[in-house]
Amino acid sequence: MHDHRQKAAPDVASAPEAPAPAGTSYTCPMHPEIRVPRPGPCPICGMALEPETVAVDGGPNPELADMSRRLWLALALTAPVFILDMTGHIPGLMAPVGHRLTPLIEFVLATPVVLWAGAPFFQRGWASIVSRRLNMFTLVAMGVGVSWTYSVVALAAPGLFPPALRTMGGGVPVYFEPAAVITSLVLLGQVLELRARESTSGALKALLGLAPNSARRLRADGSDEDVAIGTIVVGDRLRVRPGEKVPVDGVLLEGRATLDESLVTGESMPVTRQAGESVVGGSLNATGSFVMRADKVGADTLLSRIVQMVAQAQRSRAPIQRMADQVSGWLVPAVIAAAVAAGLVWGIVGPQPRLAYALVAAVSVLIIACPCALGLATPMSIMVGVGRGAGLGVLVRDAEALERFKAVDTLVVDKTGTLTEGRPAVTAIVPFGDIAEAELLRLAASLERGSEHPLATALLWAAKDRGLALTDAADFDSPVGRGVLGTVDGRAVVLGGAPLMGERGVDLAPLEAAAAPLRAEGTTVIFAAIDGALAGLFGIADPIKPAAAAVVADLKREGVRLVMLTGDNRATALAVAGRLGIDAVEADVRPDRKAEVVKRLRAEGRVVAMAGDGVNDAPALAAADVGVAMGTGSDVAIESAGITLLGGDLAGLVRARRLSRAVMGNIRQNLAFAFVYNLAGVPVAAGVLYPVFHLLLSPALAAAAMALSSVSVIGNALRLRTVRL
Repeated sequence: MHDHRQKAAPDVASAPEAPAPAGTSYTCPMHPEIRVPRPGPCPICGMALEPETVAVDGGPNPELADMSRRLWLALALTAPVFILDMTGHIPGLMAPVGHRLTPLIEFVLATPVVLWAGAPFFQRGWASIVSRRLNMFTLVAMGVGVSWTYSVVALAAPGLFPPALRTMGGGVPVYFEPAAVITSLVLLGQVLELRARESTSGALKALLGLAPNSARRLRADGSDEDVAIGTIVVGDRLRVRPGEKVPVDGVLLEGRATLDESLVTGESMPVTRQAGESVVGGSLNATGSFVMRADKVGADTLLSRIVQMVAQAQRSRAPIQRMADQVSGWLVPAVIAAAVAAGLVWGIVGPQPRLAYALVAAVSVLIIACPCALGLATPMSIMVGVGRGAGLGVLVRDAEALERFKAVDTLVVDKTGTLTEGRPAVTAIVPFGDIAEAELLRLAASLERGSEHPLATALLWAAKDRGLALTDAADFDSPVGRGVLGTVDGRAVVLGGAPLMGERGVDLAPLEAAAAPLRAEGTTVIFAAIDGALAGLFGIADPIKPAAAAVVADLKREGVRLVMLTGDNRATALAVAGRLGIDAVEADVRPDRKAEVVKRLRAEGRVVAMAGDGVNDAPALAAADVGVAMGTGSDVAIESAGITLLGGDLAGLVRARRLSRAVMGNIRQNLAFAFVYNLAGVPVAAGVLYPVFHLLLSPALAAAAMALSSVSVIGNALRLRTVRL
């Protein structure tokens, strides 16, 4: 691929620059390889360049403002030209100012429209010829330029034309009206396109708007100060009060809060955060004041990374676009050749006045076949679709991943953290004897306060969720791999498996019937003994995510084969797979072997997506056709994936697949319409209907049809904003 970074033609006029951060680079939505330091038209296709980075307060689009000014002046001057011309064509109704004066008035009114309002089209058309990259502006400039130049010569020197072209008064028909109308309609199409492109960044600006402008920072003496968000550095302690937004990513140090993260992660349910847990910048603090430590600021926050990734994805190119690019590459030269051929045929064998008919046919072909609809077909759908996904917590890295996800027939899912919560939790408490369930949990959690084992953490979380008051344990001991024991409130407490209980002389027979079904489900069973007697048991497992079963069922209905991948033992893996309805299980897989499983499935001819959340999943994510990272996971997993589900929402897998199908269907609709439009429009404009129906498409109608084709493609792409996922 050629490097186009320095090819922005210096003679191409650019719109006034909008305020933008220093070093901002501008790129083309249809040709992302273009990188220039200032706004203006793309040197390849002529479309308006846009900044790579989206700013929530970036001000109005300068290109849109400039084109809007030109459009309003064009409409104001074109309306009387159109009325004058139409009046002269109505039988029995004379033009109000006379046939001789009408062409002169049309010249005075149409010339500013063509030469000032339409100046960008001529500048971009000329630049396309100089760079030998013919595009839609080449055709527009040729069509409008030929119409206006012919009319000026006809008005100034009618004697140069053959008598057959002259009217009863000796004048020659002029085409100022089509030139002005074409210019106005193309300007209208440009304004509508720019507005549509502006609206596609609405999701990004909404995300950027989530971040507050200021934060409350704690000084060394404990007092508060309000500071600008840009002055916060890693390590700062910040206070967030109820109703305020979390300023940056960090860790909660003091207090407890319920946060609404829906606009950041797409997760609708509020989440509770306690000391030691992470908080996301941009989420809303619904209840409780807390103090947090800033860990990620500026461009490193999740919010900023989301905006950056979505903006890059909106500018990326789907493989299907290559076909449109190839067609556009030969379409413009073919259209010019067709216009010349149509003009020659009409000039040689057409009815009198042949030259006038030849001009009308050639200009109509040039205008109606502008490939703007073809060029917009893919980028508009990608921009709207990626923005729509971002609003639903489905973050797409590039258009290729979006296109490939539709074709996925095998989904490899990591168990821990993807299908399950990723941390052990108490799933069953069975007391024995006279002790109450809450008291059994309180004594066990009090003993486990001295342990750092994951199973101990599960008991502590269960006690905290119930609001139990814990006490300190004495004589704490932790026999390696067998359990813990100690004294709590003067009572001897032992927690562990059957071997430890056997050593302590505790009879487990009364609870074996309760333990057996738990073990069959892959749950870890811990027995509790108090003062030497059996007191109950705890079932601890990594809970399956609530939405997992429904998601698996939805994917299976769509014909996706699911493979569960885990490093756990096969018994536990089969238990989880059975509860979810997953048929294929790859158990006892070491982290470094996960990528090999993915490669093996691809070697079988399958299109494989891999969903995971940990650092050890990154190689497998990269090896898959499409990697899907659960947004609650590690940064390296997110960086290795083509699609990220923010908040770890499993239902996002179904939404991502439906989004992929909707976007690709939308693109195919757009391309089909654009192809059919051009294939049908050129012959009609060339005059194939004239011999039978005596109908010849005027240049003005051709311009209206061309503008309508672009508007139709844009409108169809914008439907993605409301599609149900």
